[in-house]
Amino acid sequence: MNFLHTWVLFFLPLIAVPFVFFQSSRNIYSWNDMIPTDPLSKIIGILLKFLGSLIIALLIIILAEPFSDQKIVERVGEGAQIGLVLDRSASMDDPFSGGGDKAGETKSAAASRLIIDFFEARTNDMVGVITFSNSAMFVLPLTENKEAIKAAVSATAGNALFQTNIGAGLTSSAALFNDIADSGSRAVILLSDGAGRIDANTQQKIRDWFDRFSIGLYWIVLKQEGGISIFDEDYVPRDEDQLPPQIELYEYFSTFRSPFKAYEAEDPKSLETAIKDISLKEKKPMTYSERIPGKSYSLPLLLVTLFLSWLLLLLKFIEVKSLR
Repeated sequence: MNFLHTWVLFFLPLIAVPFVFFQSSRNIYSWNDMIPTDPLSKIIGILLKFLGSLIIALLIIILAEPFSDQKIVERVGEGAQIGLVLDRSASMDDPFSGGGDKAGETKSAAASRLIIDFFEARTNDMVGVITFSNSAMFVLPLTENKEAIKAAVSATAGNALFQTNIGAGLTSSAALFNDIADSGSRAVILLSDGAGRIDANTQQKIRDWFDRFSIGLYWIVLKQEGGISIFDEDYVPRDEDQLPPQIELYEYFSTFRSPFKAYEAEDPKSLETAIKDISLKEKKPMTYSERIPGKSYSLPLLLVTLFLSWLLLLLKFIEVKSLR
């Protein structure tokens, strides 16, 4: 048992007060020998002193606010350790070009809304959040706290810059898993509406880290209206032109030894479909730790103290005041 205010326990010697200070009887008799011997009353008197001492001790312990240690229990459930890597380039504040009831919804708003719904429907995930534009920003480490996850995802819909540094975002996402025990299912969800080029050294570093930490990669591309599809196998660049960044990035991700899956979304509905598909793929048995908070004992002890106080008062009422 732990105490929030340990210093209060220094008053515990006060439990001796009922034994140190005797209460004299208010009944006056001319001849004490006329009072019959009553061993039972003496025993009850001693028990009353013990009862008073116990009440004092309980009151002191209650003021010290006792509580138990928190526990960490290993459980088995369905879920994953997921790193969210969210694009915060300025183009994410543009509305979707596709139709539908939410056609005017911005990409960042739709992504935040659907990702929050995604994790609300799941139970045992650990989630970390990284955002990127011209550089990566660490938002949240891997955690099971749904309120923290919701707040972190909602906060990503702030002001943005005009660059898309996907390499920095993926490098930071791999670091989320560095000091976390592998639960058996790990994934990074990369959501962006564009692509940037990643230099060869960074590419090798990301590939090695994803393989070392056994991280699967899901890439959701929010496709621009009339833009090139990353799945267009017939696309041929003009003479001596580089491949478009999104196709080059898709081919690079396809070289990962760890699992990789890509999606394209043109409107909130297709984005929702992609997220639902990821949810189905990442429902795997996993071991996770549940943190059980410590329990406060103040209320139960207070109820016991009130009962003992009521009992002591009742016994005082039935005390014989005089002898006839």
